[in-house]
Amino acid sequence: MKTIQEIITQSPDETKAFAADLAKKLEPGSVLALHGELGSGKTCFVQGLAEALGVKDIVNSPTFTIINEYHGRLRINHVDLYRIKSEADGSGIGLEELLEGDGITAIEWPEIFSALLPKNTMHVYFEFIDASRRRIKINVE
Repeated sequence: MKTIQEIITQSPDETKAFAADLAKKLEPGSVLALHGELGSGKTCFVQGLAEALGVKDIVNSPTFTIINEYHGRLRINHVDLYRIKSEADGSGIGLEELLEGDGITAIEWPEIFSALLPKNTMHVYFEFIDASRRRIKINVE
C-alpha cells in the first residue's frame, strides 16, 4: 500500500476539516476503510465527510444498528462492524450491495470483511498521539 496523505490533527474540529477536504475529492462509489482504536476519531471523521456532503442529520456511530444511511449531495453509508465477529455473523447485512452502490461507504472495523473491499478502497488509519492529537494516514493499493 502507498501512503497518499498523512496529517496530525490537534482537535475533533481539525479531524472534521480534514475529512471535509477529502470529501471534495470522493466520487460516487468511493469506499473508505477506517482503522483505529475505540475513540481514535473514526466517527468524528465520518461526521466531517457528511457535513461537507450536505448531510443535515446528526451523524452517530452505528454500533448497534450496524449501518446508518445519510443523504446529502451523495448518499453516505456509515458502517460499524465492531460487533460483527466473523464473516458468517455479518452475512445478510447488505455490505456487498453497499460496496457496489453509488454512495460513499465508510466502514469502521473493516478487518473482518477485508476480502470484500474493492481494490481502490482508501484505508484511513487513526492513531492516538495524546489526548487531543491524532495521526491520520490515508493509504491506497
